[in-house]
Amino acid sequence: MSDTHISDDAFINSIIGEGTRFKGEFDLNGLLRIDGDFTGTIRTTGKVLVGRNGRAECTLHAGTVVVGGVVRGEIYSSEKVIILSTGFVLGNITTPRLIVEEGVVFNGTCRVTAGPAKAVKSAAVPLKGSLESPARDQIQIQAAAAGSGSQRR
Repeated sequence: MSDTHISDDAFINSIIGEGTRFKGEFDLNGLLRIDGDFTGTIRTTGKVLVGRNGRAECTLHAGTVVVGGVVRGEIYSSEKVIILSTGFVLGNITTPRLIVEEGVVFNGTCRVTAGPAKAVKSAAVPLKGSLESPARDQIQIQAAAAGSGSQRR
């Protein structure tokens, strides 16, 4: 199978394809795409893409995380987390940048940090229910988007 060019000179060097189940620890360099089922732990400084049909029940440590499918567990990102409109996240997110499209389902807390090295100065923001945080004005739009899809299953 040949490498597939994505962007920013990053290549998919690991893939869990549709119809595939993988259980365990996944340590890698580069980009991981999940279109099947994954259970365990993922560690990379690169990117993790959970495709529309992908399901991950895991603790995820990555530079950038893009969720288009289902993620249950903890997400720790050093760069950013993007939850696409087809995304479903049940768990907690810690990241310096959070991008949430309209229509997502997100049940958990999000800790938006000042940056990867300054995780101490952060604000925990529950995105289910009311917003009670100093960062309220900055995430009002993302929280509204996350709440709009809460009726979808």
